[in-house]
Amino acid sequence: MIEIAGQEFAMSDPLVLAALAGAAVLVLLFVLVFATMRAAARAARASEPLAQQVGQLGYRVQALSDGQQQLSGGLHHVSEAQAKSQTQMLQIMEQRLAEVSHKMGEHLHGSATRTARSLGDLQQRLETIDKAQANIEKLSGNVLSLQDILSNKQTRGAFGEIQLHDIVLKALPSDSYTFQATLSNNRRADCLIHLPNPPGPIVIDSKFPLESYEALRRAETPAQAQEAARGMRVAVRAHIKAISERYILEGETADGALMFLPSEAVYAELHGNFPELVREGFNARVWIVSPTTCMATLNTMRAVLKDARMREQAGAIRRELHLLFEDVRRLGERVEKLDTHFGQAQNDIRDIRISSEKATRRAQKLDNFDFEELAPEEAQQVVPLPERKR
Repeated sequence: MIEIAGQEFAMSDPLVLAALAGAAVLVLLFVLVFATMRAAARAARASEPLAQQVGQLGYRVQALSDGQQQLSGGLHHVSEAQAKSQTQMLQIMEQRLAEVSHKMGEHLHGSATRTARSLGDLQQRLETIDKAQANIEKLSGNVLSLQDILSNKQTRGAFGEIQLHDIVLKALPSDSYTFQATLSNNRRADCLIHLPNPPGPIVIDSKFPLESYEALRRAETPAQAQEAARGMRVAVRAHIKAISERYILEGETADGALMFLPSEAVYAELHGNFPELVREGFNARVWIVSPTTCMATLNTMRAVLKDARMREQAGAIRRELHLLFEDVRRLGERVEKLDTHFGQAQNDIRDIRISSEKATRRAQKLDNFDFEELAPEEAQQVVPLPERKR
């Protein structure tokens, strides 16, 4: 309990508590105001140097402001110059970029053109390679078919006959040979050349046994090569004997025959490694020829045929020469007659020219004649015309 001015107040009363709190607050405020005033006085005394410093600081701040303004102006000029230089730099860069782009475009265009040209050339080369590949494949097929032909005896004989046929067609006239001609012994020759006597018709055989040659080529060991060479000697000797017995007929054919080899390699093999077979063919009057030597032999035969036909036609040629001489003689006579006619025509033309000149002179005299100078007597001598009866 608290007693104030004869009144008692309970400490637990809220009003009392509020009043006490307010009083405490007032006292505290008073203390604070007093302390603040004292502090303000001390601060005022202490702030005098600070105020001076603040004034100086203000001047410095003003100077800094002026410097900042000047710096701002300088920075403005610098920024303008920098902007101008940046603009110029951008323009130069744009020009350079445009030039580089143009050059790059030209370079790319040129590269594209060269690339397109290269691709075109490559395409042409590829097409050429494709064609060559197709030709190689075709040639391979032909080689395989040729191997098939050479592996069969009948087809191999036909192959030799075809080669001989082409060579004979190119070398001789069409009436100087016969293919598959039948002789009096009922043997059929591959080709019979109709040569005059001597030497007479000569036979060309094209059925050469290539089995032994193929075996010789396939030989891998010396024993196989020796065996193949022995077989080749036997086969060629038998073929030479068959040609000599079948196609050399006394009184019907020439005293010899030709054995046609469809390969230059076989011909070289015989002459290089089997010369005794060639000599045996000479002794049997069987001449071994290759496509090249056969063409040369046929050309010689062509000259023989031409000479024989020239001899056969010698009489006809003499008759034709005599007739030609008679024609030339008659032509000379007719030329002389024609010359005589030309001379007579010249004389006639000269006489005609003389007569023409005389007639021209008389016409000129008549044209210059004056009828008024005639005498009256002469005029009276004119016979009058009789009057026409009406």
